[in-house]
Amino acid sequence: MTAPLRVAITGAAGQIGYSLLFRVASGEMLGPDQPVILQLLELPVALDALKGVAMEVTDCGFPLVRDIICTDDQATAFKDADIVLCVGSKPRGPGQLRSDLIKANGPIFTGQGQAIDANASADCKVLVVGNPCNTNCLIAMSQAKRIPKENWHAMTRLDQNRAVGQLSNAAGVSAGDVKNVFVWGNHSPTMVPDITHGTIGGEAIADVVDGGWLADSFDQTVRTRGKAIIAARGKSSAASAANAAIDHVHDWFLGTGHNDYVSMAVCSDGSYGVPEGLIFSFPCKITGRGTYEIVQGIEVSGEVRERMQKTIDELVSEREAVADLL
Repeated sequence: MTAPLRVAITGAAGQIGYSLLFRVASGEMLGPDQPVILQLLELPVALDALKGVAMEVTDCGFPLVRDIICTDDQATAFKDADIVLCVGSKPRGPGQLRSDLIKANGPIFTGQGQAIDANASADCKVLVVGNPCNTNCLIAMSQAKRIPKENWHAMTRLDQNRAVGQLSNAAGVSAGDVKNVFVWGNHSPTMVPDITHGTIGGEAIADVVDGGWLADSFDQTVRTRGKAIIAARGKSSAASAANAAIDHVHDWFLGTGHNDYVSMAVCSDGSYGVPEGLIFSFPCKITGRGTYEIVQGIEVSGEVRERMQKTIDELVSEREAVADLL
């Protein structure tokens, strides 16, 4: 019998956590034959709500769930964890700038990084979902002495999925017909959706959809989609964010299926001129269960290179803002 994997989820009673949890329990993330132990972390004030969520998971009768642990203690939540999904973070308040949000979340992810490194399995895989995810991941990773840097990821799969959705709608095809679209950089409006190597139904994207739309509406929509959803729904994009987290970990462990590569914000090794150590979204290829590599040799156009520099500059600025925590 396959040994269960321990999956820790922070902010598990929140909107994203609630959208995520049942799909992890059902096997969508790690496959239909992989049992899981769910280790769920919440703030003390939300612990009763978390217990109610756990009751719902129990009532679903998922055969893959071996145990559910609800706690407000980080050491307990991360104990021997094989996968950690860092969903919980402090949201931006009225009048706050992005820099204010980064500083507010800094101490949270310092503590979580230390607790993960001290308690999780030595090869634990960590995906930071809570925004600003790139720099939150950098802060948490900087606390790690035991868990390798390549095991710390931030989530830009949502941006890739949004790009795929826009392209499939424009072409009138299934999202499955869109391949090898990816995102460079930060999960912010400076991100760079790159379609130059993607295809729709085997044809170059530029040959299938209108070039003017690609340069204007497509790019703007992908980069500001989160804001548009808040304006339309009155709440942030919880279900699509949860779905992207499922996609990211699924591909990290089980492979990318029809795509040659996917967007993952990982610790830069200097590829494509990105400063080493930044958590930066690259096109990545899965090389084994829980292993990946940054795809090399992709031709980057002058326009994309110029835009990449803006997202690099933003991430460098964010790193400088939290330098005292690293």
